[in-house]
Order: sequence, then C-alpha cells, then structure tokens
Amino acid sequence: MLSRIAESLFWIGRYIERADDTARILDIYLQQILEDASVERAACQSLFEVMGRELDGANEDDDGPAATIGVQHVLDQLVYDQSSPSSITGALFAARINARSARDSVSSELWEALNLTYLELDEQRRRAERMGPHRFFQWVRERTALAAGVADSTMSRDESWRFLVLGRSIERADMTARLITTLSAPGASGPSWTTLLRSCGAYEAYLRTYRGRVTDLTAAEFLLLDRLFPRSMFFSLSLAEDCLNWLGSGAGRVGTVDAAHRLLGRARTAMEYRGVDEMVSDLANHLEGIQSACADATLALGTRYFPHAAIAWTGKGA
Repeated sequence: MLSRIAESLFWIGRYIERADDTARILDIYLQQILEDASVERAACQSLFEVMGRELDGANEDDDGPAATIGVQHVLDQLVYDQSSPSSITGALFAARINARSARDSVSSELWEALNLTYLELDEQRRRAERMGPHRFFQWVRERTALAAGVADSTMSRDESWRFLVLGRSIERADMTARLITTLSAPGASGPSWTTLLRSCGAYEAYLRTYRGRVTDLTAAEFLLLDRLFPRSMFFSLSLAEDCLNWLGSGAGRVGTVDAAHRLLGRARTAMEYRGVDEMVSDLANHLEGIQSACADATLALGTRYFPHAAIAWTGKGA
C-alpha cells in the first residue's frame, strides 16, 4: 500500500472518532453549565485545558477577552471552526478530505456517508442556533456511528481496514482518557461516573455486567480495564496492538521491533497489571500517561509508515 493512502486511512479513523468523542465531552460540559450558569467561565476554561487547546485571543486579565469566555467561545473554536481539525466541524471536513484522497481504498458507502455529513453541516449548525447545541451533538454522534458502521460492514479486513481501525483505536483511547479527565478538571465540579457511562454509551452494558448500582470503583474499572467493552481504554489499546501485529510490527527475536507497538504495549500492560483502586488513587497522572503514549505512538507511526505526514492535532493527544 502507498504511504499516502495508509496515512489517509489512519486519519479517517482518527477524525471520525475525534468528532464523535469531542461531541460527547462538550455535551457533558454544556449540560453542567445549563444546570449552574455561575460555573460557565470556569467550566469553559477547564474544557479548553482538557481538550489540549489554547484559548484563541484570550488572556488572564479580568478586562481582557478571558473575561467573556463562555459557551459561544467554545462553540466557535471547538465545534464550528472548520480550519482546526481538533474541532468537530474541522474533524469531519478533514475526514472527508482524506476519504477523497483514498477513494480507491474506501468503499463508496463510506465516502457517501462522509460527504453527505459534510454537506449537511451548515444546515445542522443553523438548527443548533435555534434549538441548542445538544441536537447538533446528537446528530454528530449519529453520523459518526453511521460512518464507522459502514466502514466495518463494507471494507475487507486487509491493510486498508487495519490502518483505519488503528487510527480509530488510538484516538478512542486518547479521547476516553480526556473524557474521564473531566471528573477532576479544575475550575468546575466534574460529572458523576454515571454521567460518564451514559456519555460513552456504556451505561446499559455496565448494568448488565455488574448488575447493581454504579460505584466509583466499578465504573472506573469498566471504562478503564474492561476487556469486552469497545470504548474502554484497555480494549482500544489492545485493538491497536492487534492491528500493528497484523501489519507486521510484532515481536521479533529481541522484543518488539516497532516503536509505536512498544509505546502502546507499555501503556496497556501498565493498566493490565495494576488494580483499579491503585489507578483511581492517581487517576490524573495515569490518564496523562495514556495521552502521552498515544501522542508518541502517533509520531512513531508517522516515522515508520508515512514519514511525510503532518500531524494535525494540538496538545497531548497528537
């Protein structure tokens, strides 16, 4: 496979997942602001920190732009900014551009799903201005779920699909870490574990697994360590390793030959052989380590498979 095609497929997976997870994280924060408008400025500032974004044009002076930080600032930079691939609109636009570059390797159904999503963005934005951003986030989650489902059902399990799933898995591990980081984000009271489970679409699966009320430790165990739920960090890291094994970066006679595989493997084993109570006691540092591993693994993949790639992500999750 050509390097540029592999790169496009990898980033299609990442951008689709990024749009989905960013919508989930923003929905949590904006619900908090609706419940308590007094935390708007603090919540928006902590949101930019969680997302690894600098607040454009803002400073710490009370009379400067930072004094007016609010929901509209979040929507402008993290939702509607097409020039930034770390916003929802920018990620969907970048996914479409990469799909157009890899038309021979993606199915027609996947291209049509991404293209139609892009063409409907302006209309959905106008609806969001009338009905609130929650409807827009719901639409984004539906469209990204459609694109992911179409990819899984129409692409052969060859190199093309493996690169797409590899990107999606690394992005999901990183963004799930960011989502859980909202529990302890500075400046505003964080959501509950029940809210996080619902945001990940994990609440019903959690109840079927644990058959009881939600506790901090069991919810953390499910989102961090569950081997069967596809949005847990452990599952995502393991799937990324499986893709790398299939692509030929598995173990040689002396350890693992691929730098990205080593980074992801260390992150997974650091979770696998630690108790959930130990992880929760130092949750912020552990989540930061996962984000750093995903960033470093992405750079290592670029060096090995597509060295000309320009990494289009800011903060710890590159």
